[in-house]
Amino acid sequence: MYLALEGIDTAGKSTQMAALHSLFPKALFTKEPGGTPTGEQIRTLLLETGVQSSRAELLLFLADRSEHIEEVVIPNRTSLIISDRSVISGMAYAMVKQAFSTAELLELNRFATGGIFPDYAVILKLTEAELIRRLGVKSHDAIEARGTDYLLAIQDELEHAATLLGIPTLVIDAAFDIDTITEQIQEIIITKGAS
Repeated sequence: MYLALEGIDTAGKSTQMAALHSLFPKALFTKEPGGTPTGEQIRTLLLETGVQSSRAELLLFLADRSEHIEEVVIPNRTSLIISDRSVISGMAYAMVKQAFSTAELLELNRFATGGIFPDYAVILKLTEAELIRRLGVKSHDAIEARGTDYLLAIQDELEHAATLLGIPTLVIDAAFDIDTITEQIQEIIITKGAS
């Protein structure tokens, strides 16, 4: 099972990844961008330096995604793979930028992934007030620095992207306590037979 854990920055993905690691120690934990050595370099460029061109930014994300599928997902398809972000986030971020049509984004992402998408996605969703509170207690990377309206627009597009890609999805209120969220994700993994 290839499970994507999705949500905007500060939604609690890293916390859940750590909790799931203790519950599923044999699972493969990865991330997009950055799940490979090449991906780490791309991640650094995107998040720390930033890229001015929307087209260049999209192509860098697609390059990372392609490498991630080829080097991480395909060789481990028979294992439980849990990824911090996936094609869903890539689509959502690009849709918010509105520099490309949905048809172009679908075609490019299908090409980059060879049509391999997560089997299931969990989206951790924040209210605006909770997002503002959480952003106030941390330093911001290049994407977070674009502001709360930008992040909330991305959050709105996460579900839309999952639907467009045909990925079954569970949306969880990220304000729930950590253990409740972990239990809901664990239930999905067990229900899908990947424990």
